[in-house]
Amino acid sequence: MATIQQFEDLTFWIEARDLNNRIFAAIINNVKIKDQALKDQINRSAGSIMDNIAEGFERQGNKEFRQMLTIARGSCGEVKSQLIRALDRSYISNDQFKEMNTHCVNISKMINGFVNYLNKSEFKGSKFKEPIEIYNNYEQSY
Repeated sequence: MATIQQFEDLTFWIEARDLNNRIFAAIINNVKIKDQALKDQINRSAGSIMDNIAEGFERQGNKEFRQMLTIARGSCGEVKSQLIRALDRSYISNDQFKEMNTHCVNISKMINGFVNYLNKSEFKGSKFKEPIEIYNNYEQSY
């Protein structure tokens, strides 16, 4: 067991940050893509994955964290759908799509594993003055 002190320690937050950077490089920062609506939406959705993980963690309660993780997982699905649109419109290559889509799938799996862990945990959250002990090998539970 490892103690997680900050959301930046969570593997799925790190992966969401990486996905965000890949989307920025491939789509948002690509001046050849003129579809500002898609750029804006995928930027907000990808950021929402990271932000909801962070917000849930900072609320310091198991129940709130689980809720925010389900929202983050929903944002992951939204990013996948937008990646499909970007592929269909030839904004990104098949290889770029596969790489970023795989990231989305992996992030969703890690979030699922962590939500399952939290569902089984008696830990209510640090705001309840209990010791902070969070299992960081959740990715092995999916």
